[in-house]
Amino acid sequence: MTGPAHSGTHHLLAFDSGIGGLGIVRALRTLNPALAIEYLADTAVFPYGEQDDAFLVERILTLISEAISRLRPQAVVIACNTASTLALDALRAAWPDMPFIGCVPPIRWAARITRSHVIGLLATRATIRRPYLTHLHGLYAPECKLIAHAAPGLAACAEHLFRGEDVPARTIQQEIAGLFERDTKGELDVVGLGCTHYTFVLDQLRALSPARVTWLDPANAVARHALSLLQNHPEHTPPTFQPHAWFTSMPPDAEALRRKLPDFGFEDIALWENLPTSEKMTA
Repeated sequence: MTGPAHSGTHHLLAFDSGIGGLGIVRALRTLNPALAIEYLADTAVFPYGEQDDAFLVERILTLISEAISRLRPQAVVIACNTASTLALDALRAAWPDMPFIGCVPPIRWAARITRSHVIGLLATRATIRRPYLTHLHGLYAPECKLIAHAAPGLAACAEHLFRGEDVPARTIQQEIAGLFERDTKGELDVVGLGCTHYTFVLDQLRALSPARVTWLDPANAVARHALSLLQNHPEHTPPTFQPHAWFTSMPPDAEALRRKLPDFGFEDIALWENLPTSEKMTA
């Protein structure tokens, strides 16, 4: 669904480390097809879940600040769990008048619908290890046992599947096996997605997990929250150019990605210029 040229609508920036945030873009366009959306993916240092925290905070703050100044959105969706749990406070402090919508692990949602009071979270190692997750658990699901499992290679699987490449089921099975191995009594009945990339492996996750398990994808909830915040802002005339899908470096198999982008409202890959290239740092 290629987006129309926009005049008099709301203007939003969605940010992720790769293609994961496109699931939220899809939800936004479904709810409001006229929305003007810029997409920015920091592919130069993907995957975020394997980077050093201090490096990421500085990187995200610099990149988003540059994007706000350049693109002038009315709100910013941080469509990345790692970036949200790490950098939202810094972004809000730097841009106090800009609405930021983050993606956080759906612990509260899981606690509301579980029957067994055993819930799971599938996420990156960075999200799993942060105190923020402990805070969410204590605040919203203290009566539930939480099995949080890091799947370091699952985001890459999602990237491959998104581009139409084959990913063997056994590869995905290996990524999620630890989640169910820790459920020794077979009580786990709800698992939340703690990384936006996992939207694009959701069908495989359902097929490879016990039938009793309900999988929660927060993409639609994030989109609805973003649109509710935008209702407080008057529509305006966004930049006259067609909103772009920006990437900080050319992603792997760019041609395959280019063929997918029109489904999300973008014509082509656009490289984000004038951003100093940083070396990847591994935690």
